[in-house]
Amino acid sequence: MYLTADVKKNILTKHGKSAVDTGSSEGQIALFTHRIQHLSEHMKQNKKDMVTKRSLVNLVGQRRQMLDYLKERDITRYRAILKELNLRK
Repeated sequence: MYLTADVKKNILTKHGKSAVDTGSSEGQIALFTHRIQHLSEHMKQNKKDMVTKRSLVNLVGQRRQMLDYLKERDITRYRAILKELNLRK
């Protein structure tokens, strides 16, 4: 399993409000990013895996919606998470 409890805890500690706060926007965006990176590596090796490709596109869309929400609510938090995760706008 690529996302163990320890990895999830580290991601949430680093980007979220606390290690157990999975509801914060920053924590969710960081988890989406981790999962997108994992699926991107999988797609490099398995180019014909269309189910994974569809899941990857859906995850990117969910992350984009979450980023748009954060941008509307608090622009400073939005800019900070983009910088921390090295995401392009």
